[in-house]
Amino acid sequence: MSGRSLENLRARYNTEALPASGRRMPIGPHKKQGDPSVSGKPKEMRKTIARIFSYLGEYKLRLVVVALCLILNTGAALVGGYMLRPILNHVAEAGIPAAERVSYLISMLIVLMLAYMVSVVAAFLQYRLMIAVSQNAVEKIRHDLFSRLQRLPLKYFDGHSNGELMSRFTNDVDNIGTMLDNSVIAMISGAATLVGTFVMMLVTNVWLTLITVVFIPLMFRASMFIMKRSRRYYSAQQAALGAVNGYIEETVAGQKVVKVFCHEQICEEEFGRLNDDLRQKQIGAMFFGGIMGPVMGNISKLSYALTAGVGGVLCVTTGFDVGGLAIFVNYASQFARPINELSQQVSTVFSALAGAERVFQVMDEIPESGDAPDAFAGELRGDVALEDVSFGYTPEKTILKHISLYAHPGQKIAFVGSTGAGKTTVTNLLNRFYDIDSGRITIDGMDIRDIRRDVLRRNIAMVLQDTHLFTGTIMENIRYGRLDATDEEVIAAAKTASAHSFIKRLEHGYDTHIEGDGANLSQGQRQLLNIARAALSKAPILVLDEATSSVDTRTERMIERGMDKLMENRTTFVIAHRLSTVRNANAIMVLENGEIIERGDHDDLLRMKGRYYELYTGMKELN
Repeated sequence: MSGRSLENLRARYNTEALPASGRRMPIGPHKKQGDPSVSGKPKEMRKTIARIFSYLGEYKLRLVVVALCLILNTGAALVGGYMLRPILNHVAEAGIPAAERVSYLISMLIVLMLAYMVSVVAAFLQYRLMIAVSQNAVEKIRHDLFSRLQRLPLKYFDGHSNGELMSRFTNDVDNIGTMLDNSVIAMISGAATLVGTFVMMLVTNVWLTLITVVFIPLMFRASMFIMKRSRRYYSAQQAALGAVNGYIEETVAGQKVVKVFCHEQICEEEFGRLNDDLRQKQIGAMFFGGIMGPVMGNISKLSYALTAGVGGVLCVTTGFDVGGLAIFVNYASQFARPINELSQQVSTVFSALAGAERVFQVMDEIPESGDAPDAFAGELRGDVALEDVSFGYTPEKTILKHISLYAHPGQKIAFVGSTGAGKTTVTNLLNRFYDIDSGRITIDGMDIRDIRRDVLRRNIAMVLQDTHLFTGTIMENIRYGRLDATDEEVIAAAKTASAHSFIKRLEHGYDTHIEGDGANLSQGQRQLLNIARAALSKAPILVLDEATSSVDTRTERMIERGMDKLMENRTTFVIAHRLSTVRNANAIMVLENGEIIERGDHDDLLRMKGRYYELYTGMKELN
């Protein structure tokens, strides 16, 4: 057996734009190879850098103190190094009594120690303040990213795996934090040290400075060559890492399905290809990121050796002082060190920039359209009408075609039909998870586009086939339907949903802690809690999408009795494959290929002897 190819796996777990059906598309007309989501290469590095540093704007005073500390640190280190010149010359000068030499040496060492103490204190303050500033900035970036996710339309999440989105919060944001914590200070300090060292070298000896400067173009060309390749590999590494995370998340979440179909070996093979792809990208990234230091270091050693040799000749032939030669070769060594340190930050910087662009890419996604200033924000009764509604998730394919229906409070409208007929799509449109292409949907006579989204969705309670419970107690999970509900109201909702009896049998009752999306509960029990959550809501409109598909027949009958009470005075829409659950509906809509082909109550549809009759009598089956 063999799984999907590496190319298909890359496309599946790195695609940015996908159809609302959730099926992932390979790289083709939907994506260009130059897109950052495919290659991971930042398109506008300057813009990305500017955007990262915009998060530091409100900490200007702290940054000024950091800059002053950096200047003190660099200046004290350079001055301390220069003080070795008079010390060495004085000690080496002939004719000075030993006691005077020792006294001078002690006094100068005290001054030298004070200079280095200033450097140490300044370095401590600059790093301490910068870490606080950078972590505050990272907190804001993470907050802005999470806030933007809350405002993105549902179709965005249909096209992105959970693992891919999680990698933005973990790997990508962490890389930004690492850059701000260490690399920014290291690069600024390195630049300041480079400039200061160059000035001190000029002051010490111009000719030796010229010899040292000759090596700068060589260092620059070598660093640019390595940086160019390092940037490409680090961007590819981030994309490959996102693919691995996405695959792991999806496989772990679907582990039961994997085992049921005995696909463990295929999963291992597919993960192996993704993991090997990541390994290759990481080898390239780490190689070019790590080779910078040794290359720069060896070039600097050549410069150091040549400078020391020429300096020795100058001492013999021109009277250049020994102290001057000693501090110059020290400065020459320091001159190469900032370049080496700057080059060593390349891996962190490019990894952070690649991650930052992925983060900002999410932040720049178009959120759900805003509400009009005069949008309705009051209470809704629940009169719903669809007037000639047509809709498609993509322009190429229309899912719903000219759908018209109405429902009043207290009525139960059922949708039946084959998979893909458009039943769930109707309910998605009610919530404005997607906006219709043509027609009109109204509640209480108002177009839903004229109702504030939060008001609209607060007035529609949904029970979906796919259950989702949050980490916390059973009481907290039911209360999610209405956060201001009392414990008594929560218990009453559980009784309505027939969940109270099984909850009381649990060791801790309503205080039972739920983890792993309710892994310690059966599928039916999880669904009962979801129904209780909807029962707690005071929403006048209720949507049940295969709500009882995960429970047995006996439990289903109990739920139906509770549902009758729950649906009193509510407008209810039911999607069901079990036709027995919709017999008492006021109206049943039979959908096929996005169109309503039959409508009426149970008895009317049986008399018509059409599609519903065939399904109910078993002449044909839902597919």
